[in-house]
Amino acid sequence: MPAAATAAPEPTAAAATPSAAPSEAELLDFVRRTAADSELIASLPLDPEGRSWLRLNGPGGSEAWIISWPPGTGTGWHDHGGSHGAFATADGELTEQSLAARLPTEGWKTLELADGVDRERLLSAGRGRAFGPHHVHQVLNETQDRHAVSVHAYYPPLPLMRRYSRTGATLRLEQVERPGEWE
Repeated sequence: MPAAATAAPEPTAAAATPSAAPSEAELLDFVRRTAADSELIASLPLDPEGRSWLRLNGPGGSEAWIISWPPGTGTGWHDHGGSHGAFATADGELTEQSLAARLPTEGWKTLELADGVDRERLLSAGRGRAFGPHHVHQVLNETQDRHAVSVHAYYPPLPLMRRYSRTGATLRLEQVERPGEWE
């Protein structure tokens, strides 16, 4: 999640009262539709030095965020605490680096990753992706001169995020963050 907050206006892209848990496909549809709402996206203030965001209510009780990414910023390696989700780029382009491996969620501090688990994709405006509850990735704005903006949704709302460091094939659990530590 972002490093510094901005005040969130009343969401205009919120869904109806929750009835059933949203699927990954429904979250992807939501983030794509929200990313296409140019008025809502333009309401996010862009900070030249750090990420800023607006929190929204997503479909079916999910949480959603619009996040700005100044040039050269990123999340670092992390997971979503068992939540599934989706994100889409609204403006600019983002690089997602992910691991095509299901990592254990408990009982380890250091893992050696197998060859061939690395995945990378470039997500330009309008492109998005959904992911399951064991997804580990980092999202980066690798451009040197342009902000990017993206929309993210998670269900259930993030119970925690695990932060990792990576050196070559070695992945280390560094920190567990709980809600309120990133809001």
